[in-house]
Amino acid sequence: MTAVSEPAAYERGRGVEAWVQRGVIGAGLVLLATSLLAAFLGGLGWWRPWLVLPLLVVAAGWIGAVVARLPAVRLGVGPAFALLGVAVASGWWLSATHSSQILPRRDAGSNLQAAIALADTGHRILAVPSASIGGPGVLDIDGITLASPAFFETGSAAAPSIQPQFVIGPAAVYSLGRWLGGVGTTLIQPAWLSAAGILAVGLLAAVVIGRWWGPVAAVAVALQFPIVHTGRATYSEPLALLTLGAGLLAWVVAARFEHRRAAVVAGLLVGGTCLVRIDGLREAILLIPVAVLGLVQGRAWPRPLLAGTAVGTGVSLLAAVALSNQYLGGIAASLVPLLALGVVFVLAACVLVLLARRGFGMPRALARILAPLLAGGVVVVGLLLAARPLMMTVRQDPNDPGSRVVAGLQARQGLRVDGGRTYAEQTVTWLAWWVGPLALAVALVALAVLVHRLARAWTAGAALPAWAGPLVVGAGSTVLTLYRPGITPDHPWAERRLVIALPFVALLVVAAAAWLWRPGLAAATGSRTTLARAVAGLVVLVLVAPTAAATWPHRAERVEAGTMSAVASVCRALRPGDVALAVDSRAANEWPQVIRGMCKRPALSTTSALRLDPIQRRAAADRIAAGLPPGGRLVLLAADSPDAITVMGAIPDLVADIDVREDDRLLERRPDGLVNLPIRVWLGSAVPARSGRTASAPPTASPKAMALSRTVASGSRMRTPGVRRTNSARRHCRILIPFARA
Repeated sequence: MTAVSEPAAYERGRGVEAWVQRGVIGAGLVLLATSLLAAFLGGLGWWRPWLVLPLLVVAAGWIGAVVARLPAVRLGVGPAFALLGVAVASGWWLSATHSSQILPRRDAGSNLQAAIALADTGHRILAVPSASIGGPGVLDIDGITLASPAFFETGSAAAPSIQPQFVIGPAAVYSLGRWLGGVGTTLIQPAWLSAAGILAVGLLAAVVIGRWWGPVAAVAVALQFPIVHTGRATYSEPLALLTLGAGLLAWVVAARFEHRRAAVVAGLLVGGTCLVRIDGLREAILLIPVAVLGLVQGRAWPRPLLAGTAVGTGVSLLAAVALSNQYLGGIAASLVPLLALGVVFVLAACVLVLLARRGFGMPRALARILAPLLAGGVVVVGLLLAARPLMMTVRQDPNDPGSRVVAGLQARQGLRVDGGRTYAEQTVTWLAWWVGPLALAVALVALAVLVHRLARAWTAGAALPAWAGPLVVGAGSTVLTLYRPGITPDHPWAERRLVIALPFVALLVVAAAAWLWRPGLAAATGSRTTLARAVAGLVVLVLVAPTAAATWPHRAERVEAGTMSAVASVCRALRPGDVALAVDSRAANEWPQVIRGMCKRPALSTTSALRLDPIQRRAAADRIAAGLPPGGRLVLLAADSPDAITVMGAIPDLVADIDVREDDRLLERRPDGLVNLPIRVWLGSAVPARSGRTASAPPTASPKAMALSRTVASGSRMRTPGVRRTNSARRHCRILIPFARA
């Protein structure tokens, strides 16, 4: 198996084909420039459109001048336009079926709320005037907090603040859509960012496999449901796919043409991916071994590549420490081993380079067996990963918050309750769901052959092929992800971890098909060219057909479409001077930051311990209400049922009542559709205890509220014209506790 032949396939491109490549690389750099600018200006509170947009125009102009001087691989006008067509079609499809994940139930909603807060306030860290929530003593009340999933309470009780979870890149990029067209524009940004990432992957295939194989790979990737799923919502994966894909493309160009500037750009893109997704640190570390081999060979590109990577990674980590330190602390168990691996790689690299400079080489006995040894190792590792369900059950600490989520899902799905399970042993099965087992088998063989070729080139003293970098980074990232995905294992949520692994599988299968298609192969084997190409077509079909079949049920999904109307209803029900207090579990999980960011009203939340004690909860509410300025009103907010409001002596008013469709949350089988998600919100004005009402003797509620409370408590089905309701017990089971694991 081989990539496209060298050097003919690497003639310098001109015109459209060159500008498509440079455009993708430039788009990745602009995305990182936006994130870096937000880290600086957002940290100072200066993230304002009148300042940021002109600066981005200047930055884009400078980046355009830089990438215009980069070399480009000759592809031909036809393949270039075909790749553009695939990308545009993908972007149109994803934007037409975009999600509306407004509530921070998962990463998409939290990224959206962080973007809204950054765009509207100019600050990354959101200061909360203590007077606006009842005075500096409010946060000293046991069980009262500003924190909610994906938003940490920081600062002191006298000067509190809120720090969004995750690194700043997604909030920065999606905040531009907020400025340019509101939430509606923000919601379609991921579609076109994902399309740009698919274009980057297709270009990478075109330059290392073959000109017309690029569009084939792009189609295969565009059809993969995890790519579709993340491209429909404000996740970080579409951004990372673009920056990493553009970085690997620039690396191939740098390695082929020995171009130092392209190498610096490649390093900045790969290392800077940490600005949009902290997991990008993994790919930056995996870059080191190939760069070191290039150094030993005396190539021109490794030093600038490593320098660019060091700058990109270093700046990203500094920004994360300054603006997302609470998040880094929460994922330390995953981050520290990764940093340790980086240190080991750097030390090993230094030793290898030092030994090479002193004349030490590989023993001849090892050189003779290295290629087959590594190829065999690839097959063994792949088979072991696939066989893990037969040999082990991976578990975590049963006291971890994620364990409680898993236990609840197991109970709902009729599985044996064992909340400590991570299901990490089934990651190869997750891959097979979306591309089919035959495609995985072809990809494993292709990977083994390419590793054999790479090792043979090294031991023979030949220059490393230009595709060596993407191969090693892609393979290493895939193996580490499959070994330890580090995510709550419900689907399709968990498929986010496969956004690098699945395109890598597609590229390997397409490389195998390209090898079979080569006319020289048929001549060498004495077989008919037609037969060889028929087999190549069958290999492509083995990849594309299962992928398309798995994605077909999801082709027109609109996850949580209609949520915006519920948010608008809640915001209309709140008036100036109101302070919202989330008094039940779902309200505390989903609504505090929405109230702050979209309704522009202060919001507090209750902890789980306080929610179990209605008397203490009422006492806390009285203390908050007593500290509000004249005209201020404490509003109790519930989203599970009105009971949490009525038990506190207030009258609940149903202000939002809508059913939307959400992703199913399956543990052991592939999801094939959406399920119902009711969104209901009750508000009630807190009545101070001195008015004569107590928690044990609530006031008489309105007939509508009392009927609604009885219906919800009884678990009966409620209907309104054209809307089907679910019973209370099922609804409570579906409450999401987001971000249990990073």
